[in-house]
Amino acid sequence: MQTRFNPYLSFKDNAREAMEFYKTVFGGKLVISTFKEYQASQDPSEDNKVMHAMLEADNGITFMASDTPSSMEYKPGNTMSMSLSGDNESELRGYWEKISEGGTIIMPLEKAPWGDIFGMCIDKFGIQWMVDIGEQKV
Repeated sequence: MQTRFNPYLSFKDNAREAMEFYKTVFGGKLVISTFKEYQASQDPSEDNKVMHAMLEADNGITFMASDTPSSMEYKPGNTMSMSLSGDNESELRGYWEKISEGGTIIMPLEKAPWGDIFGMCIDKFGIQWMVDIGEQKV
């Protein structure tokens, strides 16, 4: 199997909701496993929280997520962003519209000084996103 690099997002009690939302954005297959399914829950109130979720879109976009159990520190921050880039403008604009809805636009999706169309937002789950649309190669 080829080595892959996949972003892994941590949430506090809403990983299922977030990953189901991302499935509406990117499509594909979403698999969600709970702490109870793996007998990994140390607190019965956390049995149904997400231990591991993986979204694999048909176009190769893949990322994972989990809920953070109360026994672990949850510290959201701005040290990581999800980045989507390519030259398929209609696809990337579609992702931008869905991912930014209900969130905060930091930088509108528009022509950047380096020539691409670029935007930054924080989605409704507090995850930072960057979208970069380059020119199609002829």
